[in-house]
Amino acid sequence: MANVADYIDDVLRYDAGADEAKVKKIVNHLGIALQSKDSSLVSASDQTEKDRVRDKWGIGKLGLDDAGSAALVEQVATEMSGDRNKQRVTFYYLMAKHAGKLGDL
Repeated sequence: MANVADYIDDVLRYDAGADEAKVKKIVNHLGIALQSKDSSLVSASDQTEKDRVRDKWGIGKLGLDDAGSAALVEQVATEMSGDRNKQRVTFYYLMAKHAGKLGDL
């Protein structure tokens, strides 16, 4: 099982005040998916991947509408554009933060 310590430093690069307990909730939510290198990353250049993040995380978990979730995926992809490998935990954390949903995790 993935450990929050494996992801917190990456999240802290984008949010110096990141709440480790919230990061842990995302890590626990993703569970086994984090064991695979491929599924632990978000491919922001792949529309199918962005649609999956929009649907499963933005709409399904955060409760956003379709347009709001899609816009948030694009916002975070742009924010993380300097990273070739976008950690899924960081991507999801930033989406929740920007949506004002960290408290709902």
